[in-house]
Amino acid sequence: MGKKPEFHGSDLEKIAEYYHISPKGIVMFGANVNPLGLSVPVKEKLAANLDVISSYPDRGYTSLKEAICAYCGASPSHIAVGNGSTELISLLIGQRQAKKAVIVGPTYSEYVRELQLTGGEMVEYCLKECDDFLLDVEDFLSSMPAHTDLVILCNPNNPTSSAICTGDIERILSSCKERGIFVMIDETYVEFAPDVAEITAVPLVSSYDNVMVIRGVSKFFAAPGLRFGYGITGNEALLKEISARQNPWSLSSIGAYAGELMLKDSDYILRTRELICAERDKMYSALAEIPGIRAYRPYGNFILVRLLKEGLTSFQVFEAAIKERMMIRDCSSFKSLDGEYIRFCIMMPEDNERLLQCIQKTVYSFTIL
Repeated sequence: MGKKPEFHGSDLEKIAEYYHISPKGIVMFGANVNPLGLSVPVKEKLAANLDVISSYPDRGYTSLKEAICAYCGASPSHIAVGNGSTELISLLIGQRQAKKAVIVGPTYSEYVRELQLTGGEMVEYCLKECDDFLLDVEDFLSSMPAHTDLVILCNPNNPTSSAICTGDIERILSSCKERGIFVMIDETYVEFAPDVAEITAVPLVSSYDNVMVIRGVSKFFAAPGLRFGYGITGNEALLKEISARQNPWSLSSIGAYAGELMLKDSDYILRTRELICAERDKMYSALAEIPGIRAYRPYGNFILVRLLKEGLTSFQVFEAAIKERMMIRDCSSFKSLDGEYIRFCIMMPEDNERLLQCIQKTVYSFTIL
């Protein structure tokens, strides 16, 4: 029997080749990208101003930082911009050179890859299924190993879509500050949350110098190819070190211009939040009515589901969906996620309905031979 293939959220071409199907028309439920696509006004303005690529970007990205400030309430002096959130994650981890890092998982694999490059020890604190993958802050803080010097959180977390409230984040930051621990918080999905203010750590940056919040435009603004990310920290020494390590003009002139347009596009931001919030609630309620599965309350634009029917695997549900030209995420590649889980993001209403029907049909029809 051949080894089961492993696919990730954006492996469209790899999946199309494996199943001998055209990638055209496949609905990408695995990539967690805003289904509205790139904003039409942003596209029009970009097309009309392509000549910005004939000039170097402002080395200090002054105008862009002011737009970020207006968008999320951070001080321009606390902001670093980069070539996607991935670059800033790499720069931060490389700068910290952690001897012992604690990662709250299951989560995004890029953190581990970057930590491996620094040669430090890694410890994973596993969110518990019995707690609906919500962080038990008291247990987390009391179980943190001695000599920990870096904590990595994704909030809302991928793939669980669970979140930590701002009050609990402050408890973590306060405790970590006392112990000399720096905290990196990846807020890639925070703008999709039902109430951003309830979970974002940005307001805490001015009070705690042991934290950096990292965001980007890949998911919420449907622009993964733009490679624009930004980090927010009140730690001046860290900002200087990141600047010293970063290549000059790390973010292109077109990236800086487009990023500024996106953050100011209030109509697109509102339409996105209305769509995701309405469809997420509808899908979560519908999933709760399907026997044989369990959905966990989502804060991101995606939902984690556990398959409870004996013998039914995440790969079987993945294949059932891909045969109907819908690509979800088989979560078996996430370490420490014991059991059979699938994850899928919120797409347009008609596509969401098709996926719900596919899941329901697959679960209902499955029998062990």
